[in-house]
Amino acid sequence: MDILATIGNTSLVRLRKVVPSGSAAIFAKLEWENPTGSVKDRMAAAVIARAEADGRLKPGGTVVEYTGGSTGASLALVCAAKGYRIRIVTSDAFSREKLDQMAALGAELTLVPSAGGLTTKKLILDMIEAARGLSREPGVFWTDQLNNRDSIAGYYPLGEEIWSQTEGEIDAFVHSVGTAASLCGVATVLKRHKPGIRIVAVEPAESSVLLGGPAGPHKIEGVGIGYTPPLWDPAAVDDVMAVKTADAKEMARRLAREEALFAGTSSGANVIAALRIAERLGPGAKVVTLMVDSGLKYLHTDVYGTDRTRPHS
Repeated sequence: MDILATIGNTSLVRLRKVVPSGSAAIFAKLEWENPTGSVKDRMAAAVIARAEADGRLKPGGTVVEYTGGSTGASLALVCAAKGYRIRIVTSDAFSREKLDQMAALGAELTLVPSAGGLTTKKLILDMIEAARGLSREPGVFWTDQLNNRDSIAGYYPLGEEIWSQTEGEIDAFVHSVGTAASLCGVATVLKRHKPGIRIVAVEPAESSVLLGGPAGPHKIEGVGIGYTPPLWDPAAVDDVMAVKTADAKEMARRLAREEALFAGTSSGANVIAALRIAERLGPGAKVVTLMVDSGLKYLHTDVYGTDRTRPHS
């Protein structure tokens, strides 16, 4: 079996300890079971396969992308498996583990400096421009994740898995928005099966642009780019919820301690929003969300690092 054949078909587990009585049941899809430990493996395999199929990516070509880390690792995995060179534009705003994982899989990294390690609109735009510069070189395919609709189709199988694993008994799907591809891909499939399902988008409260607020710096890696992502489809979404970075981090820690689910910050944000929806829907309903990536990607951050409680110099 090829390593890329192991992408998908991840487990679905019920949350037990963090969900209060009187709420709907909440189930989490364990996307860290994908080869790089992230949901992004799904889109990476899809965008590369489609680019190969229509000739945008040719044998011996180079793949270029800007990323906070998980997309970069996923693309690096696919490129390693298929024999392509890959160049990634990223930043010191993202965890050391993510940068190291990309490099370990063969990615050549270009680092764009951030303002104090925070994700901001300026940082995202600076990364995009750096990638645009690399994309002008011959033989390059720029995956351009914020604009590449192939990535949405990469998440259709995730929607089908959720529908199958819940046996169609699902009332809401909750997920955080970075490019919006995973949310829109899953929503497309679930609404096709059940038009009345509630699709809930999650964004950082410090940069709640989908709810009409101002862009601002935050520390929920991989989401909240500071402006409405081009792939965002408001018609696919029924509700938008804003979650504070500090609350998302604390929920990630609780998930590890109380549910034995070791996930990243955006997964904590997902669960906080899922809890709000579960309370609203009440007993008998079912809510599904994603464990987006593994906590192993955040070991040296203030989410899990052993120096988390010590004052920083």
